[in-house]
Amino acid sequence: MKLTDSVIKAAQPKDKPYKLSDGEGLVLLLQPNGSKWWRFRYRYNGKEKMLSIGTYPEVTLKAARAMRVTVCDLLTQGIDPSQYRQEQKRLKTLAIQNSFESVARLWWSSWKEARTARHADYVIRRLEADIFPMIGDKPITEITAPILLMTVKRIEARGALDIAKRALSTCGQIFRYAIGHGLAERNPAADVKPSDVLKPAKKTNYARLDQRELPELLRRIEAYDGQPLTKLALQLMALTFVRTSELIGARWDEIEIDAKLWRIPAERMKMRTPHIVPLPHQAITVLEKIKSLSGSSPLLFPSERGNGRSMSNNTLLFALYRMGYHSRMTGHGFRGIASTILHEQGYPHEHIELQLAHSARDAVSASYNHALYLKQRAKMMQDWANYLEELKSVR
Repeated sequence: MKLTDSVIKAAQPKDKPYKLSDGEGLVLLLQPNGSKWWRFRYRYNGKEKMLSIGTYPEVTLKAARAMRVTVCDLLTQGIDPSQYRQEQKRLKTLAIQNSFESVARLWWSSWKEARTARHADYVIRRLEADIFPMIGDKPITEITAPILLMTVKRIEARGALDIAKRALSTCGQIFRYAIGHGLAERNPAADVKPSDVLKPAKKTNYARLDQRELPELLRRIEAYDGQPLTKLALQLMALTFVRTSELIGARWDEIEIDAKLWRIPAERMKMRTPHIVPLPHQAITVLEKIKSLSGSSPLLFPSERGNGRSMSNNTLLFALYRMGYHSRMTGHGFRGIASTILHEQGYPHEHIELQLAHSARDAVSASYNHALYLKQRAKMMQDWANYLEELKSVR
């Protein structure tokens, strides 16, 4: 006799397990604790086997019968239902292990070793914000070019064109890693170029003042009433015209006060080669003030949050905003102003470019090129600092 829901609900537990049969191998096993388990009895290769298909009422009578049909179909095809289930579980586990996110994190762990901590942190945060929510849980082998392009197009749709382009490039690196480690067979990111699918980003220069406005900017920095360390950071940036990331990440073990040199290691430089900044006496004075404020921190400009990180780039940018330079000046703008004025004053182009750390250098030449023209550059940097000091008095 076929089972009914009323019969199943009325069935009471006994001292020992017992079965209620629905026919065609489907039975409901009642345990002494009151639990009711669906079982399917079948024969495969002459041996009797039992397959568990859930508990009642989580698996309803109707659902259990549907599962019985599915299992019978497998038997008709010569497939052992128990082995089939184990294989499906194995494939599901493998898919989770080989999800795009899991492979991406493996790639990142390897890739980050040759990058600055700041850059590596930025890349993983962008993946977590833009890529993983869309395709992170998908098996990497199932991600096609259309799926990948849909993901980066969503980034483009919010106006983040450069981030979309970088996301596509990063995904390409992740797929190459997967192929190299036997986790995927092809790279869908290689099927298209960013220019084929993404809008061209308009190239814009960093906002910077006209050099005629420099005296007023220097005076406003001098009079800045915000955090003292922020004011000193802007003063040091004006004197050295290093990149913002190089400034805010500066460490005391890079500074040689007696030699009046700031040696920035390759891993903190955009060109990945070491850089030397000759320090004029005005910069030494600023550094002494910074030391009195940064205390025992290994960083010149530690974050106010005390989390072991450096000051944020936005700290300097917002300080310039407070001074009235919103959309008119950035930290990077000091580099452009210095380059323009030093060229106008007749300093050799190669000296200026080396001091700006613009010159691309190969691994062989990197060991000595960063120190090229060091004596001449030291004089140029002192002259630059003297020039800025004179400008502050110009009205």
